[in-house]
Amino acid sequence: MTAPSSPAPSSLRVALVGCGIIGLNHARAILKHPDLVITALVDAVPAAATALADQLVSEHGADRPAEFASLAGALAGAEIDIVVVCTPSGLHVVLAEEALAAGKHVVIEKPLDVSLPRAREILALSRRAEQDGLIVSVISQHRFDPASRVVAETAHSGGFGRLTSGIASVAWWRSQEYYDSGQWRGTWELDGGGAVMNQGVHTVDLLVWFLGTPVEIDARTALLAHERVEVEDVAVATIRFESGALAVVHATTAAYPGLSVRLQVHGDQGSAIIDDDQLEYFHSAATGATGASDGNRAADVVPASELRGGDRGPEQFVIGHLRQYEDIVDAIREHRAPGVTVADAFLSLAVVRAVYLSATLGRPVLLEDVLDGSLDEIVVTTGVHA
Repeated sequence: MTAPSSPAPSSLRVALVGCGIIGLNHARAILKHPDLVITALVDAVPAAATALADQLVSEHGADRPAEFASLAGALAGAEIDIVVVCTPSGLHVVLAEEALAAGKHVVIEKPLDVSLPRAREILALSRRAEQDGLIVSVISQHRFDPASRVVAETAHSGGFGRLTSGIASVAWWRSQEYYDSGQWRGTWELDGGGAVMNQGVHTVDLLVWFLGTPVEIDARTALLAHERVEVEDVAVATIRFESGALAVVHATTAAYPGLSVRLQVHGDQGSAIIDDDQLEYFHSAATGATGASDGNRAADVVPASELRGGDRGPEQFVIGHLRQYEDIVDAIREHRAPGVTVADAFLSLAVVRAVYLSATLGRPVLLEDVLDGSLDEIVVTTGVHA
């Protein structure tokens, strides 16, 4: 094990738990932040931590982090301020609990977890942690995209008038090899679901952020294009919101060769369309954005680089995470809540769980019954993991 070099006095020291693809994406974003330094890499497979350490040193010129096979070992053997959890989803909460017990700030990759009972535990713990000055945030980097922020601010301020409907579609393709590449993929226990939980949770989160609190979910799911998978590769759902607005959710990993993620928000005074994180269309009569004949005022409300045709290379995904890390660091420095809290992530997780419950039971499900645990026993008896 190689000891890390001493960071600058103002740096926040990060332990990255889970050294796979998502861990690498986090590491690249963390290395771009001047106030963050990675001091520890944790993975139950030592070769994974070593490979990531080698990559960070050779490709990014980073000081070599220490390597550990467990979070407990890292907490005992390295200087750490923030624990970043990038493991399979079913392990998120137990690791977050361990980090909080050690007095560390915590960042959890989406989703919060795959189990609502465990998620309720971390929700309660995070509220107590806040009283001790600890920050707990869940990755929802698309809330920090310029396009998403403009649409959210307009929706919340009444710029679209009365919100009437929304459409959220994730039309992706994942090969059979993708599901066969890891024993945890496509399982209820560790993946927590399929196209909705794993690929669509960010889009569901944005839809809920834009339109408000859901009331009722009615869904259907299917496994149509893959084998040896416990979960769905196609899902559709309708959601009724407190405001009366109605929305459609569509998520699939069976749309060959893979299309875009598309979000539409409609009101009686305006509409917006986000396609692959970029603002494709924006019109708000309430704010006077009516100058173009087709109503497309996107260029007036976000930078041109964020519009259709902007840079969509791999670097864009790192930038999204970096924006959220900037918020997390500021929250720690300013002793405030982060832009995405555990409560935010818990609500989005509950909506995803409601999709699975509705599909399993063959009837609409009230979100209130999912949030308060009324359906937990039904979850167990139907085989859809809680």
